[in-house]
Amino acid sequence: MKIGIAGGIVAGLIFVLVEMILVPTVGGGSAFGPPRMMAAIAMGKDVLPPPATFDAGIFAVGMLVHFALSAVLGVIFALFINRFQMASAATIGAGLVFGLLVYLVNFYGLTAIFPWFEMARNAITIVAHLIFGGVLGWWMSAKSTAV
Repeated sequence: MKIGIAGGIVAGLIFVLVEMILVPTVGGGSAFGPPRMMAAIAMGKDVLPPPATFDAGIFAVGMLVHFALSAVLGVIFALFINRFQMASAATIGAGLVFGLLVYLVNFYGLTAIFPWFEMARNAITIVAHLIFGGVLGWWMSAKSTAV
């Protein structure tokens, strides 16, 4: 369970960094758009951009929501991996599939509750979720072989 939480947080950190770098450099948006979308889960849609500027309170809530969800997803993935005892390469592959599934659930399933997720159905978000899953798979693979 601890490995899953840690893996989720590490993968979540890489995810948020990727999003905050790619959104402005490739997507032409604000780096603070993704944290605001995360914060809106707890604070409501009024915190969504515009303006997509930095606000310490909104950013803190966004990160709290994001890392809590990342830790939960890490535990779910760890339970799956432990059940099937996969080899390292398979664990990373399973992580990539897991990241894609998380994207599909978030951006197609949960839009009924959080309709603002629709605006982030794009290649940047898919890539960030694949990276999340890949890092999570790598983490679980590295930790399961470390004795």
